[in-house]
Amino acid sequence: MLRSLLLASCCATVLAAPAIAQDSEPTELDEVIVTGSQVTLTAPYAGGQVARGGRVGLFGALHTMDTPFATTSYTEDLARNQQARGVGDVLQNDPAVRVSKGFGNFQELYVIRGFPVYSDDMTYNGLYGILPRQFVAAEFLERVEVFHGATAFLNGAAPGGSGVGGAFNLTPKRAPNAPLNRLTAGVDGESELYLAADLARRFGADGDWGGRLNIARRDGEAGIEGEDRQLTAIGLGLDRRGDRARFSADLGYQDHHIDAPRPSVTPAGAVPAAPSSDGNYAQPWTYTDEEQLFGVARGEFDLSDRVSAWAAFGGRQGREANVLANPTAQPNGTLSAYRFDNAREDTVWSGDVGIRAELTTGPVAHRLVASASQVQSKSRNAYAFSNFGGFASDLYAPVAVAPPAANFFTGGDLSNPNVTERVDNASLALADMMAFMDGRLIVTAGVRYQEIETRSYDYNSGTLVSAYAGDAVTPVFAVVYRPIQQVSLYANYAEALIPGQIAPALSGGVPVTNAGEALSPFRGEQVEVGLKYDLGRFGGSVSLFRSTLPSAYVDNNVFAANGEQENSGVEIAFFGEPRDGLRLLGGWTWLDAEMTRTAGGTLDGNRPIGTPELQGNLNVEWDVPQLAGLTLEGRLVYTGEQPVNAANTVALSSWTRFDAGVRYAADIAGRPVTLRARIENLADEDQWVAVGGYPGANYLTLGAPRTLRLSLSTDF
Repeated sequence: MLRSLLLASCCATVLAAPAIAQDSEPTELDEVIVTGSQVTLTAPYAGGQVARGGRVGLFGALHTMDTPFATTSYTEDLARNQQARGVGDVLQNDPAVRVSKGFGNFQELYVIRGFPVYSDDMTYNGLYGILPRQFVAAEFLERVEVFHGATAFLNGAAPGGSGVGGAFNLTPKRAPNAPLNRLTAGVDGESELYLAADLARRFGADGDWGGRLNIARRDGEAGIEGEDRQLTAIGLGLDRRGDRARFSADLGYQDHHIDAPRPSVTPAGAVPAAPSSDGNYAQPWTYTDEEQLFGVARGEFDLSDRVSAWAAFGGRQGREANVLANPTAQPNGTLSAYRFDNAREDTVWSGDVGIRAELTTGPVAHRLVASASQVQSKSRNAYAFSNFGGFASDLYAPVAVAPPAANFFTGGDLSNPNVTERVDNASLALADMMAFMDGRLIVTAGVRYQEIETRSYDYNSGTLVSAYAGDAVTPVFAVVYRPIQQVSLYANYAEALIPGQIAPALSGGVPVTNAGEALSPFRGEQVEVGLKYDLGRFGGSVSLFRSTLPSAYVDNNVFAANGEQENSGVEIAFFGEPRDGLRLLGGWTWLDAEMTRTAGGTLDGNRPIGTPELQGNLNVEWDVPQLAGLTLEGRLVYTGEQPVNAANTVALSSWTRFDAGVRYAADIAGRPVTLRARIENLADEDQWVAVGGYPGANYLTLGAPRTLRLSLSTDF
């Protein structure tokens, strides 16, 4: 019923909204931002590595100092100067985020505040579900916007069921004011060649219309022996900067294939010593392949000086095929594995409509927002396993075996998989941002009603196996107070929302009495207070937070919500250019994570798998004054000890990585040319860098080897 009312609700709000003065805040992207805009972007901060704000869900673009949450928005300049290959490389700069892998596959997975965010659950220009699932090339991106904390109210529940600790929005590239013709060639590691073109123009009498085309190709072996990658990425973006109408449309194509991708390793007891970081214990016949076509269009229109409406629509058609053999490792490095093939096809549609209006009641200025959104997805899946007895190898002296037949345990047809899952999420949100004391005090209150429907089907017959339908209301309350212009104090209460789990038929060989029952959606809670400061050229924040995530397990033969993970912590972040030619970016996160109300209380007080107590980043860039155009850079990434099992009897040692780079920009034959060289893992440390990521799993990810990246860019 909700879906039939969404559009009508928004239209009714439009008709009822009074006409009031719009609050414009002219800064530069290159040009202008309308506060709360769903299309235009905030300007870069001093130093150009982060932006002055970013998208805050249904509130659109907000200045960092006016946002009652911890946020960071990384720019395309940062990604280009660091020669980032994908979104995971950009997120290596965030002190609250660590990059891991998916469960049994090569999907990038991001851990923020100790909770996972699946790549499925990132938004693209504000919409869920339309990004490539396993990897997103950096060439598509103008901004990587990081939101710290629960987002069920701001964005709706993540369709993949993650996002408790934060969220990521990826913004497509936009045409700058000046024409752009940029070619880049490079080499990564041993022999991975890189070619890219970035072309942009603005059209019209005032440059209102813009177009930007990005084409990139990677091919070859980087730093890991025998791991060969082919990537093709094509992105086309159009936009219009009108006084009353603003519009953007983006279309992307990505084809990503990796032969012999080095897998994660599940330890059987103690953690084995890390093998050589450039070694590869993958079977040569394994591979991962994904091809994705995706796009989104978003527009907003000022119905009057006081009322604006927006609408967005996007979709994705994806295909994946994998042949995997992720091993289990004994403490001495002996490996055992079996073959696992799977095929997947996705069709996703996502939409969002809303209205923003401003009015004044006495001394209080209101920004009223109403938004309706919906995500529909259909997945086709099939799988095939070889005999679970498997085959042997060795972590330090890998043994290549002939590929075993994947016919022991199968589901569906790999060449023509059946529909196995349908998901339909719809929501309606209302909010009021109230400004007091001439804007020095901003109070936000809002609520989102969400319906979640999931259906699963048999892999072989396609018949319905189970269905789930649930709904929930998630509120938000937040305050921002600016005692002086340079300081912002904030606090918030928000909730996370995860679809309810289905009770299993058996637990430990014993029947579950409520088998097949769908639990209500899980709602985690977040409380946060913080301080932000902006000194003009240098800024940062300090935040204290507490987040909870309920879990479920069988107790007395009944499957119910019983356990909970509680993460509390402190985040410190800083950024900017405190003096000419010196840019700083980084921070630290201290995390106190523990399990509570576990089965029988046996794990109460233990740290969840893969949650370090301390992690930090420091990135420094220095423009050498004695030689114009020369820049030196260095980065430190530190992650503390992480539990490897739920009992906390095994832990992964802390690790540190150093990166260093240099770039030189000059005019050659009247053309601007930039040479970049960067070494990651400068000390060539052999180290496990992540434990799990998927809840409850404890697989290990080996860090990348020392890798040299070289590139040459020229504008013409």
